[in-house]
Amino acid sequence: MSETTPSHDNTPSLRIRIVFGDDAMLGPGKADLLEAIRDTGSIAAAGRRMAMSYKRAWMLVEEMNAAFRAPLVASSRGGARRGGARLTEEGQEVLAHYRALEAIMAEAGAGRIGAIRDMLRAHDED
Repeated sequence: MSETTPSHDNTPSLRIRIVFGDDAMLGPGKADLLEAIRDTGSIAAAGRRMAMSYKRAWMLVEEMNAAFRAPLVASSRGGARRGGARLTEEGQEVLAHYRALEAIMAEAGAGRIGAIRDMLRAHDED
């Protein structure tokens, strides 16, 4: 299952949502959250970067960790030494596979995405 959403510069982009039955789903928001955790080393900072509450970010991390055989994110509690979070090896692999799949689908679908874009009313006004 996939969805296309225009980017801010009106260039079409392809975002995918992979639904694994009723129990698990991986889509653009979770992939972006994994990237933000990788980049910031913190679930809270990742949530702030995405304008998401810590509670929501933590809930999504727990959801992903529960859905996969091995956790995607490892975290340690805060306190005097300040906790943190990092992607596990599995988390890095899942993120890499997801981003590669996005690139493959965008390349394979570029012609059809362009054809659909050419049919948009807004495209006539450019």
